[in-house]
Amino acid sequence: MRTKDQLGKAGEDFAVRHLIGAGFDIVTRNWRCDAGEIDIVACDGSDLVIVEVKTRSSTDYGVPAEAVTWQKAAKLRELAVRWLREHPTPRSVRFDVISIVMPRNGRTQLQHYRGVL
Repeated sequence: MRTKDQLGKAGEDFAVRHLIGAGFDIVTRNWRCDAGEIDIVACDGSDLVIVEVKTRSSTDYGVPAEAVTWQKAAKLRELAVRWLREHPTPRSVRFDVISIVMPRNGRTQLQHYRGVL
């Protein structure tokens, strides 16, 4: 059985492969500051994209994207402002959520929600 951290890392790795396959350029992963962490910062054409990845092993407690509450969205916006202070860019900023279900036995399912926060 995978631990929560192992599942989260596997989900982020899967999300990065998806983003690269969709033509995104990965800028950084797991950017941290004293206020928290941004899972993925990427570029999609002219947009800078802040990506939150949520991974679960089942949907018994709902789809992973449902874990992105208004509080989490507010935190991501705060973190994006901090990241942008350190890395100024003329690009527009977009927030995406990638929801992944990785069952122990079965096919991984990914939903990519663009511009949701």
